Amino acid sequence: MVFNRNFSVAVVVSNGKRSARWYSEKLGFESSVQGHWVTVWPKGAAWKIHLCQQRKSKLEPGNTGISFYAKDVEGTVKELKKRGVKFETDFTKSEWGSLAMLKDPDGNDIWINEDAP
Repeated sequence: MVFNRNFSVAVVVSNGKRSARWYSEKLGFESSVQGHWVTVWPKGAAWKIHLCQQRKSKLEPGNTGISFYAKDVEGTVKELKKRGVKFETDFTKSEWGSLAMLKDPDGNDIWINEDAP
């Protein structure tokens, strides 16, 4: 069996349309809302995030962590702050690279990472 690509990752949210708007406005993602099927993705990405609105599920919003890589974490943090994004962990640099952490409207962790040069 060969898996050749990732189609989507599911993230539980309390309101799919509101979350899609946040990912679009704050992170600059593309979005698609087709009934209850809500997806967001960075421009040009080969994968998507499916924003699963909580219904009768044991999963609660805010229990997911997503990690992205950026070429310039410090610059990305500055740009996102201009868009009103608040960070839980501001730009941090270490021997293995740089990172910052924020949360989406439901409290899901979003990590932005950059490898050390």
